[in-house]
Order: sequence, then C-alpha cells, then structure tokens
Amino acid sequence: MTTNEAEREIERLMTLHPKGYDLSLGRIRRLLDRLGNPEQRLPPVIHIAGTNGKGSTAAFSRALLEAAGLTVHVHTSPHLVHWNERYRIGQPGGGKLVDDKTFTNAIKRVGEANAGEPITVFEILTAVGFILFSEHPADVAIIEVGLGGRFDATNVIERPAVTAILPVSLDHEAFLGDRVELIAAEKAGIIKRGCPVVVGAQESDAARDVIIDTAERLGAPYQVYGQDFIAFEENGRLIYQDEDGLMDLPQPRLPGRHQFANAAAAIAAVKSAGFDIGQDEAEIAMQSVEWPGRMQRLLKGRLVDLAPEGAELWVDGGHNPGAGTVIAEAMAEQEERVSRPLVMICGMINTKDQTNFFRSFVGMARHVYTVPVSMSEASVPNDVLAAHAINAGLSAEPVATVENALRLLHDGWNEGEIAPRSAGPERLAAEIAALMQKARRKAGLS
Repeated sequence: MTTNEAEREIERLMTLHPKGYDLSLGRIRRLLDRLGNPEQRLPPVIHIAGTNGKGSTAAFSRALLEAAGLTVHVHTSPHLVHWNERYRIGQPGGGKLVDDKTFTNAIKRVGEANAGEPITVFEILTAVGFILFSEHPADVAIIEVGLGGRFDATNVIERPAVTAILPVSLDHEAFLGDRVELIAAEKAGIIKRGCPVVVGAQESDAARDVIIDTAERLGAPYQVYGQDFIAFEENGRLIYQDEDGLMDLPQPRLPGRHQFANAAAAIAAVKSAGFDIGQDEAEIAMQSVEWPGRMQRLLKGRLVDLAPEGAELWVDGGHNPGAGTVIAEAMAEQEERVSRPLVMICGMINTKDQTNFFRSFVGMARHVYTVPVSMSEASVPNDVLAAHAINAGLSAEPVATVENALRLLHDGWNEGEIAPRSAGPERLAAEIAALMQKARRKAGLS
C-alpha cells in the first residue's frame, strides 16, 4: 500500500461526504462509539486551540517531551503535501509519520464503521488519529484543534492533561463569529472542568478575559502569559520565567519574535500536564524544534534555482490578519539582519480576509505576485487577490504560478529594484490598471 492509496481512499470519502465544515459532535461520537471509543484509550493529552500558533506550540511541546526521553504522538492539521503528515506516531528516539500501510488500513476501518452515514472528512480523519494513537503505545499525545474548539471533532477528549489556548483573532468568522470575544468563547469550549489551562499571549484583553472567565466557571486552574509565565529576549537569548524561576535558553530554531511566546506556552503547558521539564530539556528543545512551512527558509530545490542570485526564499502558511502581522514582524527582523527588498508571492482561499492580511505589509513589501491555489476549489482567482492587495495599499499583479512569479522576479531584478515585466512602463501601467479595475469590480471593491 502507498500514500497514494491512502489519498485515493480519502478522495473517495470526500466525494461521499463533500461538506467541509459542519460543526457538531453528534456524528463523531456516533462513529467513535462504533469503533469502541478509541479516544478513551489515549495517553495523557495536550489539547491545543487558537487562531495562530497552534502548530508551532505543538512542535515546541513535542521537542520538549522528546528531549525528556518521552514518546509523543502528534495530530496536527492541515498538511503541506501528504495527508499522513497529520499523524506522527511516537517512538523511542523520536517519532515518525504514520506509515502508508497503517494509515490506509485505519482510513478504511473508519470508513467502514461509518457505513456511509453523513459525516465530514475532518471527523473521519480525527477518528483515524484516535485509532492510530490508541493502538500504538506512547507517553503523551499532542492533539491540535481543527476549527474553533467547542464543536471541533477533537473535543471529545474528556480529561486532557492540559488545555492550551494560543492567540485568538478574527478567522473563520462565518463559523465562529465576527467578534474576537465570540471566537474566544468557541476556542475556550475545549476547557474541561478541573483540567489545567494555559492561556497563551493574546492579542486582545477581550479574548483573554473570555478564556479566563470560562476556566474560572469550570474550576480549571489556569496560567496566563504575561502574568504567571513569560518569555523575552536578553543578550540574544530566550529568557523564560515562571513561579519556578528562570531558564536562560538559546533562541528557538523557529524564526520570528512571536515564537518566544509560543515556546513559553509550550513549556508552561508541558509542565502543567505534569511532565518534569528543566533547563537541560528546554535547551535541547529550542535547538531541535522543527515545524515545516512556518517561516521556513528554502535552501535548495527547483524554486530556489529560479530565484534571483542572492535572494532568500522563505515560506509561511499564515493566512489571516493575525498571521500577517507576525509574518511581517518576522520579515522586518530579517531586514535588520540583511537589507533586501521584500517581494511576496501569495495565494489564498475565499474564506480568508485577504485585504486585512495584506495591510500588515504596507510600507514593507515592494511588490506582490498573486497566484491561484491549484489544489483548492475555494481558491481566490489571482486577479481578484491582486485587487485585494492593491486595495490594501500594495503594488500587485496576478501570475499563473509560483514558478512564473519567480521567473518574472529574476528577469526584473536590477540592483534591488523590482521591475515586474520588461515591457515599456507606460504600456505595463495601462495593462495592469485595466486588469486591476476589472478584478476590483469582480471582487466587489469598486
């Protein structure tokens, strides 16, 4: 069996159950009951919610626990390339992604148990994770919420060792609400009576207060970033502080100042879950942590070869205004290190706030190339996305692919100045203006 076979099975299930989001716990509970309730046979669970920072905090938590010699299951979403990236099976010496045969078998078993009844594919995949983690021994399981929290399929875990809620901001408003306090209430829905809670760095007092109020109502002991624990930079090091004292640590491998807060939340969560983490384990974790697709610099490969000589190619999957802010801050840090013009290549889906994502880069990004997301039916057309970037105050133009954008950038690179095309400036300006006016009308921006 191959990963392709597993992916074909998932695609088959998607044709039977095409609805992407339908927030409810009834279907997943029915399915898990048929499977013998594997969610009740898991090792201690670290349950992580939040708009941004979930994956990075999961990565830090895994690095901390593995540095302590523990075996760690990890379930995250979405994946970058292959579906089995969502499931890391804990093993001595470090976990591995689920192998193709085991993955395919679990998908088929869950599909058969569902027997064609209405369900979402995410619910099926969550049940797959519970099957995998219940049948492979490990010391701890890290489980990331998919969407929201209260009605997320992962929220059938009755007694997590700790619940961590990372920064909450506007995203998925159609499902979670159009105010940050409403979204925070949905995220706080994973808090369980009497179970410890770690509140990560929040962008607003309203979100933090909702989470704390929920914890207090449920009698759940809580720790809050900035009050009970904190991280800051000092002399090029990460200083973590809580009631137990200070840890003087190397800067995390994951770039960006925002990762200090994510690392702090992970340390607090792992300790709150009852695991003994000290200076030595934390130091190893800061240097070993990895999380692909989050401020990741590409060092080799076809795309790097297409980029202009001397350019750096960075990849990040952030897609909401809060993520835009931290990406912009991280790129500003890179600008302080080595001054280079910033050019963005961006594709997005239609559930995202495209204009406000781009606003974080005004005054920083020299130009934006917008591309379609080829694997998603929800992709924003590249001309419409360019219109949103322009509406945010950026220079932008649509192109067909990432490769095309890099070729244009390579051809137009001239002593740090961006010239999008080699055509005459008057003709180019007229063509882009006409295209953008059409796209703006299409996007409802004029």
